[in-house]
Amino acid sequence: MTAYQALRTAMTDATDGVPRTDPDRAGFTAALAAVRDQLVLAAGVTADTVIDLVGAIGRSVPAQLLPERRVRTEDRIVKRAISKYNARGPAIDRTAYKATIDPFTTDP
Repeated sequence: MTAYQALRTAMTDATDGVPRTDPDRAGFTAALAAVRDQLVLAAGVTADTVIDLVGAIGRSVPAQLLPERRVRTEDRIVKRAISKYNARGPAIDRTAYKATIDPFTTDP
């Protein structure tokens, strides 16, 4: 969770460098690929005299921004699946249905 939050913070910082850019347009996949490449290459393990706070993520994320989100016209709702029981036909009123069990009946 900590690594995820750190990556999200780096993504937000990267989009702050681009004027009038919504942080929602930063792609998690692009940022994750930049971090993975840095770890595989072991780049930036030792700090130079100049510390680049934005780094590879700051260059990769703005270069691969997601398209702008469309304007939401309706509130978010949870879509409910159609019940498979209602699709079979009218429901049986179980309260009016009387079932009797005869323990002495041998019918299968």
